[in-house]
Amino acid sequence: MTFVARHGLWSDEQRDAATRMRRIVEEKNLEVIRLAFPDQHGILRGKTIIAAEALASLESGCSITTTMLAKDTSHRTVFPVFTSGGGFGMKEMEGAADVLMVADPTTFRVLPWAPATGWVLCDLYFGDGRPVPFATRGLYRKVLDELAGRGYDFVAGLEVEFHIFRLDDPHMRPEDAGQPGTPPSVSLLSHGYQYLTEQRFDQMEPVLEILRRDIVALGLPLRSVEVEFGPSQCEFTFAPRKGLEPADNMVLFRSAAKQIARRHGYHATFMCRPKLPNVFASGWHLHQSIVSRATGENQFMTKETAKEAAKDDGEPLSAFGKAYLAGLLDHARASTVFTTPTINGYKRYRSYSLAPDRAIWGRDNRGVMIRVLGAAGDAATRLENRIGEPAANPYLYMASQILSGLDGVDRKLDPGPSADTPYETKAPLLPKSLRDAVSALKDDPFFREKLGPEFVDYYTHIKNAEIDRFLAEVTDWEHREYFEVF
Repeated sequence: MTFVARHGLWSDEQRDAATRMRRIVEEKNLEVIRLAFPDQHGILRGKTIIAAEALASLESGCSITTTMLAKDTSHRTVFPVFTSGGGFGMKEMEGAADVLMVADPTTFRVLPWAPATGWVLCDLYFGDGRPVPFATRGLYRKVLDELAGRGYDFVAGLEVEFHIFRLDDPHMRPEDAGQPGTPPSVSLLSHGYQYLTEQRFDQMEPVLEILRRDIVALGLPLRSVEVEFGPSQCEFTFAPRKGLEPADNMVLFRSAAKQIARRHGYHATFMCRPKLPNVFASGWHLHQSIVSRATGENQFMTKETAKEAAKDDGEPLSAFGKAYLAGLLDHARASTVFTTPTINGYKRYRSYSLAPDRAIWGRDNRGVMIRVLGAAGDAATRLENRIGEPAANPYLYMASQILSGLDGVDRKLDPGPSADTPYETKAPLLPKSLRDAVSALKDDPFFREKLGPEFVDYYTHIKNAEIDRFLAEVTDWEHREYFEVF
């Protein structure tokens, strides 16, 4: 009996998808398959296996070292893996031991930009069939299962800003290979500020068309390609999807965009605010709603007629939707470490900008954290959370939304009135730094209970390791400020 069968790891849908996957590999004469899993940062890691060997491992799993889960964003191992418990307090994680990557065949793709190459997302399991508790895709699945147990599905649409530059110098000299290495030198594809002008779009169209073609060929639900306000900045939006799919789409999109761009002499970056003159910060706005599994009905939609709603000052959300919204606001500070997990991302939270700086909501207002979109009887009623950065791990971002929103529903919280002047409304301020966000998470027992103390301690340990490295660096600002005056 195979590992998958012994531990009951696949659904009927996955078994059917595995059959289709084997047929496609044969029909298209694929030579290799990339087995990938999203790590704690939402970065894809894994192995490239000869196609026949990859298919043979589908139901037995492919080994990969546990140290993949022990790394910060510089890819440094920040846990003492060779001590008792490996720094995780778990025998299974000692000594850089292996876990198994088990493919989810429903995610299988043929990569348009890599010749004869297939790709499939995997989940991580210990040898006894238990899910690895630090694997964020599995954690998100547990949250979705809790939601499904209440009779609901999570629906999310993606609105992702990022930058594409011309790659001038990749800095591949041996002395550039640090940890992290020297970032590439780049130049702009367009000046900024002419937001949504056809002229700016046409300047970036050659590379945007390369990306669009391959993203569509991947089967991702691309809706629009736009030029953003900043120099060399663009935005891709994706149609709403249920459950795991929008998070899986996000990790694949980011990885695909970077790989496709690099192969054509460009550099795509989802870093929030690159340190380049005149460049603007990028955000990731998450559009979300909750739908009934039985009927498909949007639970945020108010059932009033338009005429009735007009008498009630146009109430945009159902009681369920308002309570869910209130939960997002109530846990906004603590969830920021998941929505904005990098030190750089906090450079975006600025007053009187198109980014939020406090936990408030508003009707169709781009200065608030949560923008409410929809009206009475509108099946597309949704909440647009504008808090996230494009580098966020989508599994943690979306899990934090569901958990926060459901807590608001359970406690029947009230979100208060719409904030029409978002930067003057009194409300809890969002964290000013990643250190503040980590502290806010520790101060809120809610996520510790819902995600488990082991995961919260694990994740904050990695974030603190990044913060400590940052604080140990002497910055340009410090040198400029103090080198001459003192």
